[in-house]
Amino acid sequence: METAAAEWTDSRDGERGRRTGHRLGRWTAALLFLGISVVVGCRVADVDGVTPVPQLLAFLPWLLVPAGLGLLLALFSRSWFAVVWAVALLGLLAWNIEPYGKTGRPGGPPLVSFRVLTSNVEFGQATDALVAAVRRDRPDIVFVQECEYTCDARLKEALSTDYPHRAAQIEAGSAGSVVLSRFPLDPADGVDGTMAMPGAVADVRGRAVRLQLAHPMPPLPGHVDLWRRELGDLRDFAAESIGGDGRTPVILAGDFNASQDHAAFRRILDAGLRDATRLTDEDRTPSWPARTAPAFGVQIDHVLLSADFSARTARFLGLPDTDHRALLVDVTLHQRR
Repeated sequence: METAAAEWTDSRDGERGRRTGHRLGRWTAALLFLGISVVVGCRVADVDGVTPVPQLLAFLPWLLVPAGLGLLLALFSRSWFAVVWAVALLGLLAWNIEPYGKTGRPGGPPLVSFRVLTSNVEFGQATDALVAAVRRDRPDIVFVQECEYTCDARLKEALSTDYPHRAAQIEAGSAGSVVLSRFPLDPADGVDGTMAMPGAVADVRGRAVRLQLAHPMPPLPGHVDLWRRELGDLRDFAAESIGGDGRTPVILAGDFNASQDHAAFRRILDAGLRDATRLTDEDRTPSWPARTAPAFGVQIDHVLLSADFSARTARFLGLPDTDHRALLVDVTLHQRR
């Protein structure tokens, strides 16, 4: 009798433990799905939302991991509603992480080819590494973000012979920026921002090309509206440059602090620009944070081109002493039809 009673008690305890485990699994899965649903809902609605949604949207592809974990928990807890929820979220994620933006080549014949590099040197710390990369890869135009006074002095010392033309707004900390060019530059109004975003018009072997450096504020908590507004200013620049007289090709390059999963960045593309990495099938290659989690990062450094350009190659370069990878792109300007 005592043995039977003990077995019955153990059975009840085991059943109670299984029910507790299933309940815990259901609640954990539900909490995961609620958070993911908010982020995915904003992506589907084409909005960036409020903190922490913009920050999480940058890592949209990686939400497949917690969504998959939630699916396993839903199966373990035998919650079929949660299983359906998980499958729906996974499907929406898979749909929305598809590459965004137009592709295709310009219809006119090629006129001139050249090389563009953009690099955030993180408070100037990676300036020496950038100089070495420039000497090795020999880009024709270089966009540099977070170039403060010592960075500017080093670039002048090391590269002024090969890059005699520049458009610069040098400030302390992360605010300074510079555009270096082998081609002659004419002044042009930049885009106003918390951090410097200078502009210029390059004479590329007799062809005018409008250059604009991008470095809007990051979407820090409490500064999302500023981030959104500065990306909107870049979108306005793109729309005005492309939709104006329509005769000057445009290159907009730099650290956008935004990925294709942000609505504010997609609106820049929708204004008529194409992402060089989209044209070369490198659009999900991470560029940040290169130092701490290079394999699990996001692409926030971009070279955007008007429809006059094709891109042959796009390659990310790892530089020491910065949390961004530099982006090197070979472009060709075509005659407009």
